[in-house]
Amino acid sequence: MQLPDHKTKIVCTIGPSSSSEKVLRELIISGMNIARLNFSHGDLEAHRKVINRIRDISSDLDMVVAIMADLPGPKIRVGTIQNEPMILKKGDYVILTSRHVESTDSVIPVHYHQLSDSVSVGSSIYLNDGFIQLESKCIEGEDVHCEVIVGGPLFSRKGMNLPGSQIFINPITGRDLEIVDFGLEEGLDIFCLSFIESREDIIQVRDYAAGKGKDIFIVSKIERERAVANIDSILAETDAVMVARGDLGVEIPIENVPIVQKDIIHKANLASTPIITATQMLESMTDNVRPTRAEATDVANAIIDGTDAVMLSAETAVGKYPVEAVKTMARIAKSTEAWRGHSTLGIDLMKKAINKGHPDVEDMISIQVNDALWTLPVKYVVTPTVSGKTARNISRFRPDTWIFAFSRYPQTCMRLAMQYAVYPIYMGGKVDDWECTSVEILKNMKVTQKGDMVIFTQGQTTGHGKPGGTNLLKFLEID
Repeated sequence: MQLPDHKTKIVCTIGPSSSSEKVLRELIISGMNIARLNFSHGDLEAHRKVINRIRDISSDLDMVVAIMADLPGPKIRVGTIQNEPMILKKGDYVILTSRHVESTDSVIPVHYHQLSDSVSVGSSIYLNDGFIQLESKCIEGEDVHCEVIVGGPLFSRKGMNLPGSQIFINPITGRDLEIVDFGLEEGLDIFCLSFIESREDIIQVRDYAAGKGKDIFIVSKIERERAVANIDSILAETDAVMVARGDLGVEIPIENVPIVQKDIIHKANLASTPIITATQMLESMTDNVRPTRAEATDVANAIIDGTDAVMLSAETAVGKYPVEAVKTMARIAKSTEAWRGHSTLGIDLMKKAINKGHPDVEDMISIQVNDALWTLPVKYVVTPTVSGKTARNISRFRPDTWIFAFSRYPQTCMRLAMQYAVYPIYMGGKVDDWECTSVEILKNMKVTQKGDMVIFTQGQTTGHGKPGGTNLLKFLEID
């Protein structure tokens, strides 16, 4: 078999441009590792069909493709705009209202009944992903009178951001929990939470699923100022994070986004927590067959920062060139990884940070594996795993070597699909000798030759299918 030529994982948002069987197959072959279903759009039956389609194609190709359900969260949106788009010009005055009224040339209905409680005179209000900026001048009942600071066209249902204001909505909505129910019924266990602010939001969804007897994998989107402030406690609770730069770039000063991105990626790497970098990575490819130089550099810099995965949104959901966007992302990843493969950039910092904390045996195993990869001609790392933790610990050093993660648990394989340099392999049935079985599979895959050296790690067996902790590292030569 032919292994991918890049180790950074690729998330594709599935939409009208990419939901057909033909395009989905091409996306998977081109490098899609995670299919993101955005439940802010589409109905449940349409999503059900896409889920089944992805599973059928990935099974046919014998490739692990994770499916991630992105919950809508409490996105504040404007209502229906009559005669859209409404053109807002600098210096105009408009009224934002939570009253149930139709829009006019100067009145914009908003689906948030506590709007006037959240804002104050002088507050900045952003519409349409921040492209339109208003300033609150006067508040009368449910009406907020605003001056247009930066104008532009406004369409129905566009988002609203209130940076620095208190939002009186639970980050986990009833609609979110309905979608969790749907996902669990369809066998999904990876859920992306939107607009969370604290670890309690994560616990709420985790406990909800646990009440239904399900253990789920939670990806926390960091897109609010309070989430940035609470990033340490969020990382301690979540299973993965996403730097969602769209709303984040409106909620905090846009000039701070690059540094916040780097800081969150570093902290996630240190915690062995998978991290996705998202939003407008190849935005121009929504309409053009090639990205801008700045976009290519943005993707490369996220990979150099240490992201596990990079995400495509409109590029694959509604864009004209979804497959070309994935291929472009894969080429950028390949080129960037080749450069990083000859650099210790970030590795020494990671080791120093681990040693300053309270490293355990598994931490030391991952450091030793990394040292060996830089010193010896190791072809692959082999890690039988229950939870995926050992593979993640090794992956955080962003090795130039594939990590084969063998697991008897399909959900573990799906969850490892977003982990840098990890190639998950599902093992059905009982395995008596992981060392011999794993090596035999590599031989059958024709990815090794006689004399190749591989590193094999393993933990003690608990006998109950529970993680036992990795405490063994061996060097094996393929015979």
